[in-house]
Amino acid sequence: MSTGTLRYWGMTLVRMTTLLIAISMVSFILIASSPIDPVDAYVGDLSVSEEQRNNIIAYWGLDKSPVERYLIWAGHLFEGDMGTSITYRQPVTEVIGERFKTSLALMGLAWVFSGIIGFLLGVVSGVRRGSGLDKAIKTFCLTLTATPVFWMGLLILMVFAVELQWFPLGLAAPIGKVAGEATLAERLYHLILPAFTLSITGVAPIALHTRQKIIDVMKSEYVLFARARGEKRWTAVRRHGIRNILLPAITLQFASFSELFGGSVLAEKVFSYPGLGNAATTAGLKGDMPLLLGVALFSAVFVFTGNFMANVIYGIVDPQIREGGKHG
Repeated sequence: MSTGTLRYWGMTLVRMTTLLIAISMVSFILIASSPIDPVDAYVGDLSVSEEQRNNIIAYWGLDKSPVERYLIWAGHLFEGDMGTSITYRQPVTEVIGERFKTSLALMGLAWVFSGIIGFLLGVVSGVRRGSGLDKAIKTFCLTLTATPVFWMGLLILMVFAVELQWFPLGLAAPIGKVAGEATLAERLYHLILPAFTLSITGVAPIALHTRQKIIDVMKSEYVLFARARGEKRWTAVRRHGIRNILLPAITLQFASFSELFGGSVLAEKVFSYPGLGNAATTAGLKGDMPLLLGVALFSAVFVFTGNFMANVIYGIVDPQIREGGKHG
């Protein structure tokens, strides 16, 4: 392994470590400043004595100062212990592991949908620039950009689940079954609406970016030369355009992990989908600091990994970047 490669990996590790430390500190300050009392959220409507309340406070370490609590949490984190969720009464690592499996299916399907649909819309819009179809696609994409995921999810739920009754109202499995007992077909059936809702958020950036790239390619000299030789428009796009616009689209798609993760929180809440986003929302409403901090760190690693993979893929596919890295 070359010195340049080692330096790159070392700087990547330093950046990720610095990012995680900063996110943990900012998240801790924000959660500690929250007006939600975790004890009140924990006991709910139950009537507890002052002594029982003090015992709960001592048990969760809420009687210590914020600085002490953060240092204790950070010390346990270095030992691989992210604490115990106040809401679920389980280790945070177990909650994240269980919920992320469900969220991964949702985000993965939405990620594929958004990439394919956005890329195809962008190509069609760019090739048919100035036409009515181009204007319709641009209007559609701009409308999606300005539409909140939560509202879009409610609208899709009302139309396809309530009015048409084509799909279930939510959950990850039929009522009366746990997710482990549901068949693959049943899980996919419950996954379609939330995945479609989440994929819509990523369609517009991919489509608009791809549209501009295909317009630039169609104006290039080699495409104009190919058209002058008698190649049809779509033949020129297939032979010369797709290859040149695919790389930026892939890079943008991997960089969209942050929006995908953030959108999943709202999509899961609308469809009562038992994923990591739904768990984060519940933890936020109940002041579950260990789980919120765990989700914040996990989401940072998730987004960082997506951006890192985009950079790696860009370097592998683009020979100019590979050569620049060798000379650098």
